[in-house]
Amino acid sequence: MSSPRPLILAIDNGTQSVRALLFDTDGHLVGKGKQEIEPYFSVQPGWAEQHPDYFWDNLGLACQTLWDNTDAKPDQVAGITVTTQRGTVVNLDANGKPLRPAIIWLDQRHAKVDAPLPGPWGWLFKLAGLEDTITRFREKTQANWIAQQQPDVWQNTAHYLLLSGYLNYRLTGEFRDSTGCQVGYLPFDYRRQRWAGPRDFKWRSMPVRRETLPELVSPGEPIGHLTAAAAAHLGVKAGLPVIAAASDKACEILGSGGLTPNIGCMSYGTTATINATSERYVEPSRLMPPYPSARPGYYSTEVMIYRGFWMVSWFKKEFGLREQRLASERNIEPEALFDELVQSVPAGSMGLMLQPYWSPGVREPGPEAKGAVIGFGDVHTRAHLYRAILEGLAYALREGKERIEKRSGVRIDRLRVAGGGSQSDAALQLTADVFGIPAERPDTYETSGLGAAIDAAVGLGLHPDFDTAVAQMTRIGQTFEPQPETSQLYDQLYKEVYLDMYRQLRPLYQKIRQITGYPK
Repeated sequence: MSSPRPLILAIDNGTQSVRALLFDTDGHLVGKGKQEIEPYFSVQPGWAEQHPDYFWDNLGLACQTLWDNTDAKPDQVAGITVTTQRGTVVNLDANGKPLRPAIIWLDQRHAKVDAPLPGPWGWLFKLAGLEDTITRFREKTQANWIAQQQPDVWQNTAHYLLLSGYLNYRLTGEFRDSTGCQVGYLPFDYRRQRWAGPRDFKWRSMPVRRETLPELVSPGEPIGHLTAAAAAHLGVKAGLPVIAAASDKACEILGSGGLTPNIGCMSYGTTATINATSERYVEPSRLMPPYPSARPGYYSTEVMIYRGFWMVSWFKKEFGLREQRLASERNIEPEALFDELVQSVPAGSMGLMLQPYWSPGVREPGPEAKGAVIGFGDVHTRAHLYRAILEGLAYALREGKERIEKRSGVRIDRLRVAGGGSQSDAALQLTADVFGIPAERPDTYETSGLGAAIDAAVGLGLHPDFDTAVAQMTRIGQTFEPQPETSQLYDQLYKEVYLDMYRQLRPLYQKIRQITGYPK
């Protein structure tokens, strides 16, 4: 009698949910448990926090749902891996207990920065015209805020981890994390994919001590073995190997199969991004590093629209109650009706143009940036606004694509689109039309979990290398080809209107900031 096929348990702890996913060695999803979570609570305007134990508890609930809804057996699990949201930080004491709620990546608080960096770094950044960039980096570094506002917490912090490191600790009892997860305000050397050297300016930008940071291993390498308590929590056997994966965006790229620099991997998630993966270290703009890939030794050059498809969720919440009610009455998914809403409006939204800077980034477009919608007339309805949101996001990501191409010297000729928004046919067709190149949807929605499973499959020896694993475990589901006439219209709007919007509106954004103090 043949032994049952080995399976990989991939834990995907996102912003909106925790998912426990079972994949086989062909990349097929054979079981899923999903637990919706509250992304954060906020005790002050702009704050976003969540208790670390909350993530762990909901991971257990997701696994319980998984085993209740699959014919697969826990004994088939050959290994476990974790991928998580990026940039969420956790402070633990010497006993591994949380000292405060985790600060979620969506948090908007700022540390106080009164002076430039001391010593030669301060002079160098001033001469290079990067003083403001470094100031914003220091302001957004969570460790600076904690040390300033909660000095007792910072003094008692024995382990300063990202959420990935915290979950790996709960699984194994080891303070280890993946190089592929180190995305955020940490003293990390992105070029060498290790903690920064002692002379790096980041150590002078924040109070983090090297001994509080976890040991780093590459994606596909072992983190440790599952403890008995963790095994009971997940419903599997103790001692299973836990394999390093990477951040959710990095795993999404790997799970989409986009490992060459000519493929633009887009994520239509809470944050909308476009990435190109390469063995070369290519910064999308100066001092903005490419992030570690889920494939060891590779880099993902990324441009981000911070609250990307969050804007779509915002629209549905504020203006989409009719579609949600009708969908419930008809027992269909609301997305089908929202696609109808998009398709009821011509390309270009009858002149309505949107700039999706609902939350500015650290460097670009700039701290004063705000969102804008121009071109309103009495012909416009909420359907036009909805389509304009999708078009504005696609314009902004096309601008990011062109910046990546300019910096890398490699033309992007195909798109792979993943994330929640990728399930909309209307959004994918619109994307192909705005970019003027094919947009491909992976055949599985769970690309982050699949990317983590690919890391584990190689680490467990179930596939000999990443090329083999990606070829065996990833597939294209559907391709959307650009429509020539529509692409020509979008190309004209993009070049002659969209690219001028920020330059024209920036002085007004700056005045709004001076008068109101927002954005801070």
